[in-house]
Amino acid sequence: MRFMIMHRTDAQTEAGALPSPEFMARVGQMVEDLAKTGVLRDGEGLRPSSHGVRLQFAGGRRTVTRGPFGGAKALPAGFAILRVASLDEAVGWVSRFAELIGDVDVDIRPVTEVWDLGVAPEPEGLTTTRYMAVHCHDAAEGGAPPAPALMERMGRLMEEMRQAGVLLAAEAMQPSAKGARVVSAGGKHTVIDGPFAESKELIGGYVIVDVPSLDDAKDLAIRYAEAVGDIEMDIRALD
Repeated sequence: MRFMIMHRTDAQTEAGALPSPEFMARVGQMVEDLAKTGVLRDGEGLRPSSHGVRLQFAGGRRTVTRGPFGGAKALPAGFAILRVASLDEAVGWVSRFAELIGDVDVDIRPVTEVWDLGVAPEPEGLTTTRYMAVHCHDAAEGGAPPAPALMERMGRLMEEMRQAGVLLAAEAMQPSAKGARVVSAGGKHTVIDGPFAESKELIGGYVIVDVPSLDDAKDLAIRYAEAVGDIEMDIRALD
């Protein structure tokens, strides 16, 4: 079963501070270990919210808030990774998605690339940027699947985005009742089984793992916390 483990930001990461070489070495080793065992499916870090926008759709009206911004008012319901020429282009595609599902909030932030961390030089002539769009939708916590007509319209839009080379990945999350939250502080780990409320902190990054159970995903989250220190993570099952 696939689970998405999302870690939260802190003041340092929101300020744009680069992680220390020691931190990157510890995380890199754990990621390498997971990849070798076949557990790791995907993973990305995100740039500070000052590099992104929040879109809020209500009653057919759109509000655009440039970053920085705080935590969302609802839990994430799904995400997509887009490769586009600009943030404005990402806003355009996401707005079309939102028009299908109604009232929804979407955060759009750049994905952290290796050159953002100073690990490798930025490729010459680069004209596109990867963005992660995370949508929060209250109705998703109820667990009811979208109507067939909506699924069909969303499927057509996603296929159009794939054909245009824009959509790189997309996932829908199951309700938080099927997940858990791990809070690590001072070397102690507290595991809270779902359902749980939204967090005041933003998503800082994620990994997708394929493990037999939620308990296995919890174990991996605790291993990550032991490597990086105080941290809060949400574990959500993926459709």
